Amino acid sequence: MDQLRAMRVFAAVIEAGSFNGAATVLRLSPAAVTRHIAELEDHLDARLINRTTRRLALTDIGEAYLEKARQILMQVDEAEALASSAGREPRGVVRVLAPPAFAVHQIAKHLPRFHACFPKVSLELTVPGAVQAVDESQNVTILMVDDSALQGEFVARRLARSEGILCAAPEYLLRREVPGHPRELGSHVALLPAGAARPRELTFRRSAGREPTEIFRVVPQPSALHTHHVDSHYAAALAGLGIAGLPSFVVEEALLEGALVRLLPEWTVFTVMLYAAMPTRRHIPVRTRAFVDFLIETFGGEDRDPWLLSAGCETQVAEAPALAPASTPALQNL
Repeated sequence: MDQLRAMRVFAAVIEAGSFNGAATVLRLSPAAVTRHIAELEDHLDARLINRTTRRLALTDIGEAYLEKARQILMQVDEAEALASSAGREPRGVVRVLAPPAFAVHQIAKHLPRFHACFPKVSLELTVPGAVQAVDESQNVTILMVDDSALQGEFVARRLARSEGILCAAPEYLLRREVPGHPRELGSHVALLPAGAARPRELTFRRSAGREPTEIFRVVPQPSALHTHHVDSHYAAALAGLGIAGLPSFVVEEALLEGALVRLLPEWTVFTVMLYAAMPTRRHIPVRTRAFVDFLIETFGGEDRDPWLLSAGCETQVAEAPALAPASTPALQNL
């Protein structure tokens, strides 16, 4: 008896819910499927499946054996995939789902280097809007969450942390006094998310160590622009419309060039962690691994903000509590 083969047939029978269904999936005859199960039960000297005219039901030992068998089969498949991909040049399409702002300001600008390293790999990039969960139809989903919100049946690799940056154009600041404390924001024009008929209260935290030493809440005056589109806020801030709160990965270059000025650097509005998440599968294609490893190498893969560090700015990463996108409306369509 081929025990691994019998294990696969047994698992297929349970997944299909019938001997005939498993026969179709495995491209075997129903008689062959029946024979494999009978031989496996004889080998184990235990009944795994109770058969009735209407349905199949696992015995207690069958349930325990199925769990172990699936683990063994997964490990075998992973070992075979690893061996077969060794030395193989990555090629093919990697399907990636990403929030629009991250796709525009980060993924796109690093693609030339990725293409130079892996010329036979192409990206199919989907940027529909807010990314709330891992998409099973995609090879990689870029998630922005706090650590407590990272739950689900998927594999996630940390890319970096991004802090929310309060910033404005020098032109705007020439017309108004530069705020030295969040209380002074009440007289400034804030760029707010869409649907804010009344300006939302903003919470600022100033920290020393892990605990906030001061929390301040302010309601800014109404804005001339209401939108969930992050790049519209970014463009409006560059044009001098008002003060915007934007992720560091969006404003990195503007800070470096002096097109935007960071305000209240000792205060934190929000932070998010970025992950490259992959649906749980028995084997992750070598091209997908290559892309995820590239992202980690590019952004550091650590609990820190590489974009603020690149711009030479202070970072509150070690001190500030992270806020989940669900409780931070401005983040929901990044």
